[in-house]
Amino acid sequence: MNDVVKKQLDSSRSLQLLSEISGEEPLSQRELSRRLGIAVGLVNSYLKNLISKGYVRVKDFPSNRYAYLLTPQGIAEKSRLAYQHLSYFTSLYTVARQDYLDLFRRLEESGVREVAFCGVDEVAEVAYLSLHETSLKLVVVMDDVRQGELFFGLPVVALAEGVRDAGAPVVISSLKRKDELVQVVRGLGVAGNRIFVAGTAE
Repeated sequence: MNDVVKKQLDSSRSLQLLSEISGEEPLSQRELSRRLGIAVGLVNSYLKNLISKGYVRVKDFPSNRYAYLLTPQGIAEKSRLAYQHLSYFTSLYTVARQDYLDLFRRLEESGVREVAFCGVDEVAEVAYLSLHETSLKLVVVMDDVRQGELFFGLPVVALAEGVRDAGAPVVISSLKRKDELVQVVRGLGVAGNRIFVAGTAE
């Protein structure tokens, strides 16, 4: 994971934690772990960091229970992170939408009619919107983590199954896992000239 993505992930988790803590109910680390979908040890690490910065304070309850409360600085930090994320996703949307549109138009001009998506996240949704500005058809969506879910009506399948069934060029539709997905798809036997990443020249 590169430094920019790691920093974005860290600030995203900090924002999620601060948002959960800002509610009325006292939440244990285990409950925060469940809500955020990350390990208790990681929640503990993030909380220690937020406490050391003065954004969160700990309140004792009877029977060794704790509640985490936002300080005034924590409320300000939550607002700052929320604004930062809004700006990030606005610029991500604008850039990704144009990059995918450019890629799909190049594929269209080269005679391609169908594509497969590899990777499902918010960027894949942006790619899907761009796809609809062309005549290309999405025939397969693959992602080992999200298999079994639906993506705009198409079932998400495992990479091995998607690569086997798709004769179409593979478009990497996740920026966060781009390098990892390219490697896996290549390892499954897809030639490099059949794998496409938005924002890179042909």
